[in-house]
Amino acid sequence: MNSAHQKSLHKSLIWTALLVLCLSTTACGSMSTRGKSTALGAGIGAVGGAVLTGGSAIGTVGGAAIGGVIGNQIDKK
Repeated sequence: MNSAHQKSLHKSLIWTALLVLCLSTTACGSMSTRGKSTALGAGIGAVGGAVLTGGSAIGTVGGAAIGGVIGNQIDKK
C-alpha cells in the first residue's frame, strides 16, 4: 500500500470510530450513569487504541477494554 492510501484509510477509520461512538452514546438514554461512563470510556479507549497503534485490531480492542475499566471506576461510589 502506498502512503497516501494508508493515510486515507487511517483517516476513514478514525471518522468511522467517532461516528460509532457518537451514535452509541445516544442509545444510552436508559442506562445508569456508571453504565454510560463505562460505554463512553470504552469508545474513547477504542479510538485512542486505534490511533496509537495505527488501526491495529489488538490495539483497538485493548484500548476499549482499558477505557471501559477506567470509565467504570471513575463513577464508582
